Amino acid sequence: MFVVFDLETTCWDGNPPTDLREVIEIGALRLDRYGQVSGRFNCFVRPTHYPMLSPFCKKLTSITQIDVNRSPLFDRAVRQFIDWIRPDEEDYLLCAWGNFDQKQLIRECSLHQMDTEWLDPYINVKRQYHRLRKLKHTYGLKSTVQREGFEFEGHHHRAEADALNLAKLVAKFVDEWMF
Repeated sequence: MFVVFDLETTCWDGNPPTDLREVIEIGALRLDRYGQVSGRFNCFVRPTHYPMLSPFCKKLTSITQIDVNRSPLFDRAVRQFIDWIRPDEEDYLLCAWGNFDQKQLIRECSLHQMDTEWLDPYINVKRQYHRLRKLKHTYGLKSTVQREGFEFEGHHHRAEADALNLAKLVAKFVDEWMF
C-alpha cells in the first residue's frame, strides 16, 4: 500500500525568525497496489513555537489562523495520521515529493520525543521520477503533474491538494517505483 502525503509548514517571506519550521497541515491519500485511492486524510496542526502564521504563509497556503488555532498539537495530529496509515497493520510505503516532508517529520517527532521508525520505508518520488524520465533538470510538482498530462487540482501548497496530485504520478508509475 502506498501512503502519498504532503505537509505544509510555517513559513515566512525573507529571513525567518528561526530555522525551526512547524507542520501546520498533513494531507494524504492511501493507494492500493494498483494505484486506486482507498482512503484520504487531512488534518491541520497547531504550531507552538511560532503560533501566529505569517501573512506570507497565509497567502501561500490559504490556511487561516482560525484553521490552525482550532487544531490538535503536533503529537496528537501525528498519532491520528499513524493510526490512519495502518488501520490493519498492513505494510505501507510513504511517498512524498522530495525529502523535505520526511526530514520535517523526523525533526518534529524527535523534538516531541516520538518514535520515527514509522517513517520508513520512504519513496522520494521527485528523485525517482526524474531518474525514471531521465531528466537533466528538476521540475516542481505542479509542472510535473501537467507534463504527465494531468490537470493540477486544488490549491497548490495545500497538503491535501498536493497529495492528491502527487498520487496521480504514483498511480501512473505504480509498477516502476524502487523501494
